[in-house]
Amino acid sequence: KIIEAGADYVRITVPSVKEVECLSGITSRLRSKGYASPIIADVHFNPEIAGRAAAIVEKIRINPGNFANRRKHNKSVYTEKEYTKDVEYLKKKFIPLLNICKKNNTALRIGTNHGSLSDRIMSRYGDTPEGMTESAMEYLRICKEEDFNNVVISMKASNTQIMVQSNRLLVNKMLKENMQYPVHIGVTEAGEGEDGRLKSAVGTGALLADGIGDT
Repeated sequence: KIIEAGADYVRITVPSVKEVECLSGITSRLRSKGYASPIIADVHFNPEIAGRAAAIVEKIRINPGNFANRRKHNKSVYTEKEYTKDVEYLKKKFIPLLNICKKNNTALRIGTNHGSLSDRIMSRYGDTPEGMTESAMEYLRICKEEDFNNVVISMKASNTQIMVQSNRLLVNKMLKENMQYPVHIGVTEAGEGEDGRLKSAVGTGALLADGIGDT
Protein backbone atom coordinates (compact mmCIF):
# COMPACT_ATOMS: atom_id res chain seq x y z
CA LYS A 1 0.00 0.00 0.00
CA ILE A 2 2.86 2.38 0.81
CA ILE A 3 4.53 1.72 -2.54
CA GLU A 4 1.28 2.07 -4.45
CA ALA A 5 0.67 5.40 -2.69
CA GLY A 6 3.85 6.69 -4.33
CA ALA A 7 6.62 6.19 -1.77
CA ASP A 8 10.13 5.98 -3.19
CA TYR A 9 11.11 3.37 -0.60
CA VAL A 10 9.78 1.63 2.53
CA ARG A 11 11.56 1.43 5.88
CA ILE A 12 10.81 -1.42 8.28
CA THR A 13 11.83 -1.60 11.94
CA VAL A 14 13.87 -4.73 12.66
CA PRO A 15 14.36 -4.90 16.45
CA SER A 16 14.92 -8.64 16.86
CA VAL A 17 15.80 -11.90 15.12
CA LYS A 18 12.10 -12.62 14.59
CA GLU A 19 11.73 -9.53 12.38
CA VAL A 20 14.94 -10.07 10.41
CA GLU A 21 13.72 -13.57 9.53
CA CYS A 22 10.67 -11.97 7.91
CA LEU A 23 12.74 -9.73 5.60
CA SER A 24 13.52 -12.43 3.03
CA GLY A 25 9.85 -13.32 2.73
CA ILE A 26 8.79 -9.69 2.48
CA THR A 27 11.32 -8.79 -0.22
CA SER A 28 10.83 -11.96 -2.27
CA ARG A 29 7.03 -11.60 -2.28
CA LEU A 30 7.28 -7.94 -3.27
CA ARG A 31 9.68 -8.72 -6.11
CA SER A 32 7.48 -11.60 -7.33
CA LYS A 33 4.57 -9.16 -7.58
CA GLY A 34 6.63 -6.69 -9.60
CA TYR A 35 7.47 -4.15 -6.87
CA ALA A 36 11.05 -2.95 -7.23
CA SER A 37 11.07 -0.20 -4.58
CA PRO A 38 14.01 -0.40 -2.15
CA ILE A 39 13.38 -1.81 1.32
CA ILE A 40 15.26 -0.31 4.26
CA ALA A 41 15.78 -2.08 7.58
CA ASP A 42 15.95 0.07 10.73
CA VAL A 43 18.14 -1.83 13.20
CA HIS A 44 18.90 -1.08 16.86
CA PHE A 45 21.00 -2.75 19.56
CA ASN A 46 22.27 -5.78 17.63
CA PRO A 47 25.20 -5.76 15.15
CA GLU A 48 24.49 -9.36 14.15
CA ILE A 49 20.92 -8.49 13.12
CA ALA A 50 22.27 -5.53 11.14
CA GLY A 51 24.61 -7.85 9.26
CA ARG A 52 21.86 -10.33 8.45
CA ALA A 53 19.53 -7.58 7.30
CA ALA A 54 22.24 -5.98 5.15
CA ALA A 55 22.45 -9.17 3.10
CA ILE A 56 18.73 -9.00 2.27
CA VAL A 57 17.54 -5.40 1.84
CA GLU A 58 18.82 -2.47 -0.20
CA LYS A 59 19.70 -0.25 2.76
CA ILE A 60 20.01 -0.42 6.52
CA ARG A 61 19.94 2.24 9.20
CA ILE A 62 21.92 1.91 12.40
CA ASN A 63 22.01 4.18 15.45
CA PRO A 64 25.59 4.85 16.62
CA GLY A 65 24.26 5.40 20.13
CA ASN A 66 23.25 1.78 20.54
CA PHE A 67 24.85 -0.20 17.70
CA ALA A 68 27.82 -1.46 19.72
CA ASN A 69 28.10 0.56 22.94
CA ARG A 70 24.72 0.73 24.59
CA ARG A 71 23.45 3.36 27.00
CA LYS A 72 23.44 1.70 30.43
CA HIS A 73 22.95 4.86 32.52
CA ASN A 74 25.41 3.51 35.09
CA LYS A 75 28.73 4.96 34.02
CA SER A 76 29.36 8.70 33.98
CA VAL A 77 33.16 8.78 34.01
CA TYR A 78 35.47 7.11 31.48
CA THR A 79 39.23 7.00 31.73
CA GLU A 80 41.14 7.61 28.50
CA LYS A 81 41.95 3.90 28.36
CA GLU A 82 38.30 2.89 28.81
CA TYR A 83 37.19 5.41 26.21
CA THR A 84 39.72 4.09 23.67
CA LYS A 85 38.75 0.49 24.44
CA ASP A 86 35.09 1.30 23.77
CA VAL A 87 35.94 2.87 20.40
CA GLU A 88 38.01 -0.17 19.44
CA TYR A 89 35.09 -2.42 20.37
CA LEU A 90 32.67 -0.53 18.12
CA LYS A 91 35.25 -0.73 15.31
CA LYS A 92 35.44 -4.50 15.78
CA LYS A 93 31.66 -4.75 15.46
CA PHE A 94 31.22 -2.19 12.68
CA ILE A 95 33.80 -3.33 10.11
CA PRO A 96 32.15 -6.75 9.54
CA LEU A 97 28.89 -4.91 8.77
CA LEU A 98 30.67 -2.71 6.22
CA ASN A 99 32.11 -5.82 4.57
CA ILE A 100 28.63 -7.33 4.23
CA CYS A 101 27.33 -4.05 2.78
CA LYS A 102 30.19 -3.99 0.27
CA LYS A 103 29.54 -7.58 -0.78
CA ASN A 104 25.81 -6.99 -1.29
CA ASN A 105 25.98 -3.38 -2.53
CA THR A 106 23.84 -2.36 0.45
CA ALA A 107 23.58 1.29 1.40
CA LEU A 108 23.97 2.42 5.00
CA ARG A 109 22.53 5.30 7.00
CA ILE A 110 24.26 6.26 10.20
CA GLY A 111 21.31 7.77 12.04
CA THR A 112 22.46 9.69 15.10
CA ASN A 113 19.70 10.46 17.58
CA HIS A 114 19.92 13.09 20.33
CA GLY A 115 17.94 10.93 22.75
CA SER A 116 20.14 7.84 22.56
CA LEU A 117 23.80 8.81 22.75
CA SER A 118 26.14 6.21 24.26
CA ASP A 119 27.45 6.40 27.82
CA ARG A 120 30.93 7.03 26.42
CA ILE A 121 29.82 10.05 24.41
CA MET A 122 27.67 11.32 27.28
CA SER A 123 30.61 11.10 29.69
CA ARG A 124 32.76 13.42 27.58
CA TYR A 125 30.27 15.68 25.76
CA GLY A 126 26.85 15.28 27.37
CA ASP A 127 23.72 15.29 25.21
CA THR A 128 24.99 18.26 23.21
CA PRO A 129 25.41 19.02 19.50
CA GLU A 130 29.13 18.31 20.04
CA GLY A 131 28.24 14.90 21.45
CA MET A 132 25.98 14.08 18.52
CA THR A 133 28.64 15.16 16.05
CA GLU A 134 31.39 13.05 17.62
CA SER A 135 29.02 10.07 17.83
CA ALA A 136 28.57 10.25 14.06
CA MET A 137 32.20 11.05 13.25
CA GLU A 138 33.45 7.94 15.06
CA TYR A 139 31.58 5.83 12.52
CA LEU A 140 32.36 8.01 9.51
CA ARG A 141 36.08 7.80 10.25
CA ILE A 142 35.82 4.01 10.10
CA CYS A 143 33.88 4.23 6.82
CA LYS A 144 36.66 6.40 5.40
CA GLU A 145 39.40 4.05 6.65
CA GLU A 146 37.60 1.07 5.11
CA ASP A 147 36.90 2.93 1.84
CA PHE A 148 33.14 2.49 2.23
CA ASN A 149 31.31 5.35 0.54
CA ASN A 150 27.77 4.01 0.14
CA VAL A 151 26.74 5.86 3.29
CA VAL A 152 24.46 8.73 4.30
CA ILE A 153 24.44 10.46 7.69
CA SER A 154 21.61 11.97 9.73
CA MET A 155 21.54 14.03 12.93
CA LYS A 156 18.05 14.06 14.40
CA ALA A 157 16.56 15.60 17.52
CA SER A 158 13.07 16.60 18.61
CA ASN A 159 14.57 19.94 19.68
CA THR A 160 14.95 21.95 16.46
CA GLN A 161 17.81 24.07 17.82
CA ILE A 162 19.84 20.97 18.75
CA MET A 163 19.05 19.42 15.37
CA VAL A 164 20.16 22.50 13.40
CA GLN A 165 23.31 23.06 15.47
CA SER A 166 24.30 19.39 15.23
CA ASN A 167 24.02 19.32 11.45
CA ARG A 168 26.01 22.53 11.08
CA LEU A 169 28.74 21.15 13.33
CA LEU A 170 28.77 17.84 11.46
CA VAL A 171 29.20 19.46 8.04
CA ASN A 172 31.97 21.68 9.39
CA LYS A 173 33.72 18.69 10.97
CA MET A 174 33.46 16.60 7.81
CA LEU A 175 34.99 19.41 5.75
CA LYS A 176 37.91 19.65 8.19
CA GLU A 177 38.50 15.89 7.92
CA ASN A 178 38.11 15.82 4.13
CA MET A 179 34.78 13.97 4.08
CA GLN A 180 31.86 14.58 1.74
CA TYR A 181 29.12 12.18 2.77
CA PRO A 182 25.51 13.13 1.96
CA VAL A 183 23.37 14.43 4.82
CA HIS A 184 19.78 13.35 5.40
CA ILE A 185 17.91 15.99 7.41
CA GLY A 186 14.78 15.80 9.52
CA VAL A 187 13.26 16.58 12.90
CA THR A 188 12.46 13.43 14.85
CA GLU A 189 9.25 13.11 16.88
CA ALA A 190 8.06 16.41 15.45
CA GLY A 191 4.45 15.61 16.25
CA GLU A 192 1.29 15.70 14.19
CA GLY A 193 -0.71 18.27 12.28
CA GLU A 194 0.21 21.92 12.31
CA ASP A 195 2.72 21.58 15.17
CA GLY A 196 4.62 18.85 13.37
CA ARG A 197 4.69 20.75 10.10
CA LEU A 198 5.96 23.89 11.84
CA LYS A 199 8.75 22.07 13.69
CA SER A 200 9.83 20.24 10.54
CA ALA A 201 9.72 23.42 8.46
CA VAL A 202 11.79 25.38 10.99
CA GLY A 203 14.42 22.67 11.41
CA THR A 204 14.82 21.58 7.79
CA GLY A 205 14.25 25.08 6.42
CA ALA A 206 17.10 26.60 8.44
CA LEU A 207 19.50 23.94 7.15
CA LEU A 208 18.32 24.13 3.54
CA ALA A 209 18.88 27.90 3.69
CA ASP A 210 22.49 27.11 4.67
CA GLY A 211 22.84 24.78 1.72
CA ILE A 212 22.87 21.74 4.02
CA GLY A 213 20.86 18.63 3.20
CA ASP A 214 20.92 16.07 0.39
CA THR A 215 17.80 14.03 1.21
